Amino acid sequence: MNRPVRQESLAAVLAGLEGVVLGKPREVRLALCCLLARGHLLIEDLPGLGKTTLAQALARATGLDMQRLQFTSDLLPADVLGVSVFDPREARFRFHPGPVFHGLVLADEINRATPKTQSALLEAMEEGRVTVEGETRDLPDPFFVIATQNPQEQAGTFPLPESQLDRFLMRLSLGYPDPRAEREILRGRAGRERLDVLPPLLDAATLRDWQASCATLYVAEPLLDYVQALAAASREHPEQAWGLSPRGVLALLRAARAWAMLEGRDHVLPEDVQAVWAPVVSHRLSSGRREEGETLARRLLARVPVLS
Repeated sequence: MNRPVRQESLAAVLAGLEGVVLGKPREVRLALCCLLARGHLLIEDLPGLGKTTLAQALARATGLDMQRLQFTSDLLPADVLGVSVFDPREARFRFHPGPVFHGLVLADEINRATPKTQSALLEAMEEGRVTVEGETRDLPDPFFVIATQNPQEQAGTFPLPESQLDRFLMRLSLGYPDPRAEREILRGRAGRERLDVLPPLLDAATLRDWQASCATLYVAEPLLDYVQALAAASREHPEQAWGLSPRGVLALLRAARAWAMLEGRDHVLPEDVQAVWAPVVSHRLSSGRREEGETLARRLLARVPVLS
């Protein structure tokens, strides 16, 4: 039986994360929203803007076992999934799990690896398990991937294909801190200093219960009409080659439920859909630059009225 979600517990997790990643309350909330919705998160930004710090803070606050994997052009799928090594003492092959067998996997600079290595994460992100050397192995539950990527115009990058992008529930950008937050960072009052003293605020079992409760939040028929109207607008837009797939629409609903939970409600409102719309759909509508997808998402949202 699921434990009831206590709003003060959610608020404590948010406060702990915001105390580490200063000046980014919306981005922090979206990241936690992604985790509650059992999704995966893609962060596209320049180096040094707090992507790794956010991942480490999420892992520490939620009690997840984290593994960071640096993606490079020579990284192989076996480096992600694991490999069997012959044990001469037992005269048999023994499987050595790769970094993917952790609760939170930080795939750093994922677009510096080749498409073959990028695709090693596909089954893991979609199914929660991997098949290595003909044997299927389950991954931890919860399982959460945070991938970072550099802007595509930087040298040495391999653009993520649409199939890989679609596995991420959201795409975010942290951006530069505001002057007040940057001053606190310069004073040593954020980042690593606060991360080191951030205590675990929940455990994996509680997180699983929260995720299960999130999936049961009530969605009224008029809200479904609104979501379908948004999806139809994305498919009919003259500037868009393709629109939201049914899987993308389901992803939007999952994220909206999680946002409603963070707002302390047991039902979803149009405002929840609007809050997560751009992070959920921008990379599904445009595989190019992040700004292009977000601009298109905002235009579509403005065109569709809220149905009463």
